[in-house]
Amino acid sequence: MFDWDDVRIFIAAARAGSLATAAQRLGIDAATVGRRVARLETALKSTLVVRSASGLLLTAAGAQLLETALDAESAMEAAERVTRPDLIAGTVRISASEGFGGAVLAAALPGLLAAHPGLNIELAASSGFLSPSRREVDMAITLSPAASPRLIVEPLTPYQLALYASSEHLERHGAPERVDDLPRFDIVGYVDDLIYAPELHYLDEIRPNLRPRLASSSIRAQRDMIAAGGGIGVLPCFLAEGLTRVLPDQVLIERRFWLSTHREVHGAARLKAARRWIKSLCRDAAERLSPYPS
Repeated sequence: MFDWDDVRIFIAAARAGSLATAAQRLGIDAATVGRRVARLETALKSTLVVRSASGLLLTAAGAQLLETALDAESAMEAAERVTRPDLIAGTVRISASEGFGGAVLAAALPGLLAAHPGLNIELAASSGFLSPSRREVDMAITLSPAASPRLIVEPLTPYQLALYASSEHLERHGAPERVDDLPRFDIVGYVDDLIYAPELHYLDEIRPNLRPRLASSSIRAQRDMIAAGGGIGVLPCFLAEGLTRVLPDQVLIERRFWLSTHREVHGAARLKAARRWIKSLCRDAAERLSPYPS
């Protein structure tokens, strides 16, 4: 028979992808995490994880156990909500795009904690998204609506993107007068084969076969490249403070963020509080997110 607490530690290790990160989140040391996972493997007579250069990888048995364990975890959380339905406490892990997570969400999060002292927030703000359907996170803010039946998906907020450059770059190189002039200018954009969502193919939307001379998988890095005079590039308007808009009468891109929550925990008080706060934040930031008439 195995110890459920070992399963809880296995879930943390599987979610984190490393013993060290799981240990940090659990408040124990990495050696203890490793021992507890090994003890679970012994009890189940099966290898659950293997180590690789990129971190922990689940075996087929580990993936199957994780899915079952997450269902059990959800059932226990549901039982707790029956006895303490209004308790706003615990950890909420949120996945968001690097730009929105870093520039909009992060700076405002202390306000959420001030309103709900029992909460802890973990923000995964990076290129790509963690998935609430696999319970890697509790909720995700994504560029397109997730399709999993495990999730409850809501439209969150529209936002706009436009072409920008530094004033120094435009003084040195001039500005394009029309979209067809852009191939003659240095362009900043995404690394094509590292684009993780179709909504990020901005350049093709502006002009087919427009290719960047400076490229990065990170939108924050692209912003720094543009600000340093590296060229003209597409940015969310909420990231473009201090930059000059290029072709303002010809290029304006409209997108929308979506909010996804795992169906099993959607009704948890801590997640309801976090969703309400995120929606309120987006309403308050509406002019910053979409500053131009469509």
